[in-house]
Amino acid sequence: MRQLEGVLVLCPCSQLFDESSGRKVEIMNNKLFVGNLAFAVKDNDLQELFADFGDVASCNIATDRETGRSRGFGFVEMASQEAAEAAIKGLNGKELSGRQISVSISQPKKKPSFR
Repeated sequence: MRQLEGVLVLCPCSQLFDESSGRKVEIMNNKLFVGNLAFAVKDNDLQELFADFGDVASCNIATDRETGRSRGFGFVEMASQEAAEAAIKGLNGKELSGRQISVSISQPKKKPSFR
């Protein structure tokens, strides 16, 4: 955890914790998960597709470390929460390169629990 301006503490769960009120405050997440991508889809294809809904801050398709081949999913970070919401509404379930893509808010990677 890290203290921000002496009042808020950042939790690994993508929330802010306000120490003065004892409440959790949601962090706006502009990073989107894009699933069911055709292996031929490239970063710039996603950039162009999502640009219709607002400014794209970053775009990355996950690739296999050994082969460099697409893993069929990627992440797009929009510049604003409004743009992210518009992209989800406009693109979730739409067809791209012959496949119906899924677009949703990216969830933090879960850390493995060791017992």
